[in-house]
Amino acid sequence: MCLAVPGRVLDIEERDGTRMARVDFGGVVKEVCLEYLPDLQVGEYAIVHVGFALQRLDEESAKKTLELFATLGLLQEEFGDPWEPVAQADGSPLPAAGIDTPQEAK
Repeated sequence: MCLAVPGRVLDIEERDGTRMARVDFGGVVKEVCLEYLPDLQVGEYAIVHVGFALQRLDEESAKKTLELFATLGLLQEEFGDPWEPVAQADGSPLPAAGIDTPQEAK
């Protein structure tokens, strides 16, 4: 599922002529394009979908939405490890970062 998730702008920079920001989604930080909201500032909230900030959002609404998404498990679904459900389904542990799986070690 691809959600439009509210996030808070941490910092902004221009990269190759494109306004980009680091955005905090309730503890998960991602890079986001700000071209659709060129006047968005650090500290403001925006609704983000597939890496693009689409609409400014007030802080209260953003926090309520993030809390609801977290309660429903939607943040984990959106930002979590995509292999986690597979590992849980068959009882396998997730490979640790930096450790080769048996197939990679061959």
